[in-house]
Amino acid sequence: MKVDSKIDVCFCRIDIGFLVVPFAVGIVENVSLGDFVVVETEVGEVLAYVLKGPVSINPDELGIPVEEIQPILRIATDEDIRRHNENLLLEGEAFKFCKERIKHHNLPMKLLRVKSSLDRKRIMFFFCSETRVDFRALVRDLARKYRTRIEMRQIGVRDGAKMVGGLGPCGQEICCRRFLNKFESISVRMAKDQYLMLNPSKISGLCGRLMCCLSFELDVYLDLAKDFPEVGEKVKTLQGIEGEVVSANIIDRTVIISIGERKGQMVVSVDEIIREAKT
Repeated sequence: MKVDSKIDVCFCRIDIGFLVVPFAVGIVENVSLGDFVVVETEVGEVLAYVLKGPVSINPDELGIPVEEIQPILRIATDEDIRRHNENLLLEGEAFKFCKERIKHHNLPMKLLRVKSSLDRKRIMFFFCSETRVDFRALVRDLARKYRTRIEMRQIGVRDGAKMVGGLGPCGQEICCRRFLNKFESISVRMAKDQYLMLNPSKISGLCGRLMCCLSFELDVYLDLAKDFPEVGEKVKTLQGIEGEVVSANIIDRTVIISIGERKGQMVVSVDEIIREAKT
């Protein structure tokens, strides 16, 4: 069912997983780009940064049920920012303490992030693990230390990479951290369609899974590769050299062809390939 009425939202970045989330402006006045605002999340009230807005938008365009769009609670005050900065120190100290207790209890888990609500009524510890972890003793240690509600949140390796960040093989900040808001399914077929070597170290990201760019760049590569021969196809060049396609570089518009066991391989512009070789 279509929703005709529009709502005013701001797109805000919260540092829990570095998500960009739409929040309803509601009754809060004078919100603008670059403001720090207070929003409600799974951790509790936290600070968020306005990246875009306010904008009037149809809820259907967001792909989120309108009832799930949380409102901005208020523009952050000096007190909110002071608490946030103090919590950064608390989170750093809690991270070190939790890692020490994980080692003490010999738990098979990797701690990724600690996040406290502004009022410190809840501290959430995010971690990765390949197995289920009995962390009851760890929670007792943390609750005894910080005298507040402690929650442990197990997340997947892709979410973990997004939360921690880092540089990808391209030298840029990893895409999931920089601009991706959700993960799409990725297959080896996507790498094949982009003429990439199926070497796990070449097509895997920091998380150990297939790189996200294989998915969102696929349509561009498929469009550019329309006039490229397929791997294994027998071709002939303008110079009359016959061979079999081994690989291709779509960006450089070149094709690598094998011209025989003794002659090796050669790189040819795709524009120099005129027809299939006769068999």
